[in-house]
Amino acid sequence: MDRTPRQAAGTGAAPRRAGPERGLPHPAVTEDARHGRLTARPSASPAGEGEPGTYRVAGEALLRVPPAPGDRAAGRPYRLVTVVHGAGGTAEQALSWLLPQAGSASLLLLAPQAAGSTWDVVREGYGPDVARLDAALHDVFRHFPVDPAGVAVAGFSDGASYALSLGLANGDLFGAVLAFSPGFMAPMVHHGRPRIFVSHGRADPVLPVGQCSRRLVPELARSGYAVTYREFGGGHEVPPGTATEALRWWAGGLRRT
Repeated sequence: MDRTPRQAAGTGAAPRRAGPERGLPHPAVTEDARHGRLTARPSASPAGEGEPGTYRVAGEALLRVPPAPGDRAAGRPYRLVTVVHGAGGTAEQALSWLLPQAGSASLLLLAPQAAGSTWDVVREGYGPDVARLDAALHDVFRHFPVDPAGVAVAGFSDGASYALSLGLANGDLFGAVLAFSPGFMAPMVHHGRPRIFVSHGRADPVLPVGQCSRRLVPELARSGYAVTYREFGGGHEVPPGTATEALRWWAGGLRRT
């Protein structure tokens, strides 16, 4: 872990329409990065903790560590949200969507950076970005005590599609998925049963709600997932109020379990 703090800032480029991978058919589905599987899991005995700030970790990801907390002083573990940027975006941009709402002193935010202009599943198929995210998660879990029940994945636009896809494939790691304006989902395997929050703007010109979330949400519900769906009057964006509601929804579910 690089202990040099970095500022989480920047807006990134505008996202584009997303679609599932266009690579060659897979000869067989296996439990590996090529099929969207993550191996990192929270450690019972992490090596140590970093100071508050924003750091570069393995896999070119950014980690935001909150200020020293009162509840952490009591030995409670952190919670972790992996937040995924949109097409043409950056890890810094992804942090900016949830950072103002992440008031909890026990909440870590991890923002991976795609190796290309967007995520591997959109370009050629799962593999490189899954491996990079897995390396980042391994790095975080080595250094911080994280509650296994308090791990979620979130994303916007292409990042929301990627979060949904990875969340369904890795529901044994991610207990919840927060998908802001997703375009599709393409899990190759399914594990666990994460709770899902989806939001979408009714005037979205990039990923029209009728072709995207209004199609995805019923499909998820038919598959037996617990889905909370919110539409809002805006376009292709993550309104601050929606981000706040999503984090409260996630935290509320943790308190009940």
